[in-house]
Amino acid sequence: MRRFHRASALFDPKGSSWSEEMGDPEGGPIVRHNDVCFENVVFRDGVAVGLLDFDWAAPGRPVYDLAQFARMCVPVEDDLSAARLGFDPADRPARLGLVADTYGLNRGERSDLVEILGRSILHGGEFLCRRVESGDPNFIAMWHEMGGMERYDRRRWWWAKHCEQYAQAVGGSLGH
Repeated sequence: MRRFHRASALFDPKGSSWSEEMGDPEGGPIVRHNDVCFENVVFRDGVAVGLLDFDWAAPGRPVYDLAQFARMCVPVEDDLSAARLGFDPADRPARLGLVADTYGLNRGERSDLVEILGRSILHGGEFLCRRVESGDPNFIAMWHEMGGMERYDRRRWWWAKHCEQYAQAVGGSLGH
């Protein structure tokens, strides 16, 4: 992610048009991917070497992109949803701490990471609901596979109960 963000910083996004559906509400200086999940990563011998599917790319802050990556790949997810996604039981707060450490986030960015995750979870499902309501068959299938709105309600409850563990694991705080 850091290498992608460094390369992206060389591109000037001004004057280009972008999808705002997955955008960072605060905007930012680099073009972010916004959908880094395992199916959008190219691996070679177990090492991530590239990204695919830039449909949701838009300018924003690197930490916003990192939060979306972590939400999907740590995953920052309730136990039932993590199991449904095929993740083995793991210390997910520690994994988020590893993401923050590996990326090299400073203390403020660590707090931002946790705050962005919280907002993402709070508003989770809204994007998918819009796609389902528009009749997109792929998103309708995904909605049903993932458990519909019940999944997002469960995730919000779960985050409220566990967010402090994640904040401690990354060395950030909730609400600067």
